Amino acid sequence: MQTDFPWYALYTKPRHEKKLADLLNNKGIEAYAPVRKVLKQWSDRKKWVEEPLIRSYCFVRANPDWYFEALNTFGAVRYVWFSGKPAPIPDRQINMLKALMGSDLEADTVAVTIEPGSLVKVIAGPLFGTTGELVSVAGSKKVIIRIDHLETAISVNISPLMLEKLPDNIAKQKREDYKRYKRFW
Repeated sequence: MQTDFPWYALYTKPRHEKKLADLLNNKGIEAYAPVRKVLKQWSDRKKWVEEPLIRSYCFVRANPDWYFEALNTFGAVRYVWFSGKPAPIPDRQINMLKALMGSDLEADTVAVTIEPGSLVKVIAGPLFGTTGELVSVAGSKKVIIRIDHLETAISVNISPLMLEKLPDNIAKQKREDYKRYKRFW
C-alpha cells in the first residue's frame, strides 16, 4: 500500500463504515474505520460488540488514480471538502486514532457545538506527542479533543494533567483557521 498519498475522509451511508473499509482494502486501497468495543444491553443478555468510533466516516489514503474508485465503492457517499477540494487528514491524526484504538483508553465521540479552545499536547501515556484542540474537560479524567476538518471530536478518558498547553500564538492561528474552515463547511 502507498504511504506517500494523503488521507481523506469519506462520508458513508449509515452503518457502512466497517463494510466500506473492508471493500476498499480488498480493492487494494488503504482504508481505515476506527472501531471500539462497547457492552450492549438487551432485555435478555449483554454482549460486547464493535461499533465505529466516528459514525458515517471512513478514512482512505487516496492516490489520484484511486480517487473515483474509492468514491464509487458501495457505501461511499462523498468526500469531506474544504475550500473547493477534498480535505486532507494529517497522518498524525490517523496515527493518533490508531494508537487510541490500540490502547486501553476508553474513547467516545461527541458532537462539536462549542467554540475552539487551547491547542494542547499530550505529554504522557499512549497518545504522547499528539496535539489537538482542547474542547472541554469533563471531570478529572476526561478530555475532549477536536479532529481537523470533521464536525466531530473525540472524548478520551485521560487526566488533564497529561496535557500541556501550547503557546497562544499557535492556538490563535488554529482558531482563525477553524473559523475560515467553518465558512466553507
